[in-house]
Amino acid sequence: MIPIESRQNHTIRHLARLARDKKYRRAAGELVCEGDKMLAEALSSGVRVKTVLLRSSGSLDSRTLSLCRRAEEQGAALFSAEPPVFALASDVETPQGTIFSCESPVLSKALPSVRSAMLLDGVQDPGNIGTIIRTAEAFGLDALILCEGCADPTAPKVLRATMGAVFRQPLYHMPLISAVQQLREQGLPVYAAALGADSVPVTGLSLERCAVGVGSEGHGISRTLSELCDKRIIIPMTGRAESLNAGVAASLLIWEMRKAAAL
Repeated sequence: MIPIESRQNHTIRHLARLARDKKYRRAAGELVCEGDKMLAEALSSGVRVKTVLLRSSGSLDSRTLSLCRRAEEQGAALFSAEPPVFALASDVETPQGTIFSCESPVLSKALPSVRSAMLLDGVQDPGNIGTIIRTAEAFGLDALILCEGCADPTAPKVLRATMGAVFRQPLYHMPLISAVQQLREQGLPVYAAALGADSVPVTGLSLERCAVGVGSEGHGISRTLSELCDKRIIIPMTGRAESLNAGVAASLLIWEMRKAAAL
């Protein structure tokens, strides 16, 4: 393990830029994560870990050492740094003791054959994106498609919310019109979660083979999706709330889609 003392060290600056700069992440083809849990998830998912930075704070526990050995066996470079230098590589005030970089998931613009897909139409909150990725992976959604205006799925805030699911969930990135066209070519109806006079309860439809679109937290679905979708759907609610958080709404819809497929 190589100790780092300088604040200007290349590895420290590289990790810091990965944490803060979307364009830099794309150019490097890497993302940066924190914590032993995320490192374990990356390694167990077969993701190539490139760099591991540990905070120098006395002896390391056996789990951290084991993860470092696994990463090193896969070709990762191992570094350590004292807390003041270590903190420069993180985007949070109180970082965990492990920071690592790994290959970014490939965001394809071409859909394979799918039976269930969700379109994210301008979902901007990183926590909601992360929650949706985590739920999609938990229930085996075939495809999660990020369209215009969505938060970057490789941003640290999103990654933290996925709890490692980002390493396994198939993600796609494409314009909304292209996504709808590709889904229609596969014969999938496209529904959109939106409140309207013609909206139908999701419980009254078969979601066994379909795509469902969810809109932004503040504005809902775009006019484009509203015009392109086959039906607008709603989640029946008995309380007085007018709407649900985008992450919660998407999670409920994914559950309904996978429940229908299991019947």
